[in-house]
Amino acid sequence: MQTKRIQKIIFTALLAALCCVATMVIRLPSPLGGYINLGDGIVLLSGWLLGPLYGFIASGVGSALADLLSGYALYAPATFFIKGAMALVAYAVFRLLKRRWRPLPSHLCGGVLAELLMVGGYLAFESVIYGFMPALINVPANAVQGAVGILLGVLLIRIFEKNLHQFIDNKGENGYEDRKR
Repeated sequence: MQTKRIQKIIFTALLAALCCVATMVIRLPSPLGGYINLGDGIVLLSGWLLGPLYGFIASGVGSALADLLSGYALYAPATFFIKGAMALVAYAVFRLLKRRWRPLPSHLCGGVLAELLMVGGYLAFESVIYGFMPALINVPANAVQGAVGILLGVLLIRIFEKNLHQFIDNKGENGYEDRKR
């Protein structure tokens, strides 16, 4: 039991680091000085693989760390909560739909709702900082980032699904059935 917990903590740290790197490696400037990145794919993957708590932590910490290291410290607190909540929503929607639907549509629905949360979350945050009308300028850029994140996240989860038995506990906390050998 202790070994599984340690493995999950290590995997959480690895996904947080991967989220940070994916966010920082390709950055396309957005109109209000932010940037479009690939981190959302890892955010979704974290939620689907790790479950709500560890997925929230990996996504929030990795994304906020990328903001801090990239000179966007103002965004880091909002990013922590928005990206963490995205992982939680992706997990919850997948978990809810997986009994009725196949994995692909369940992942797509979870990804779409999580990305809508991201677009709305940053619109609300930037509205406080810049005003509502200027914040609307970033909505299309965030939507593009969301679409790319969904594609990347779904592609990655399809790759990981074949080996999930190595990463989940006996309770199937992340929404997948535990596959015994």
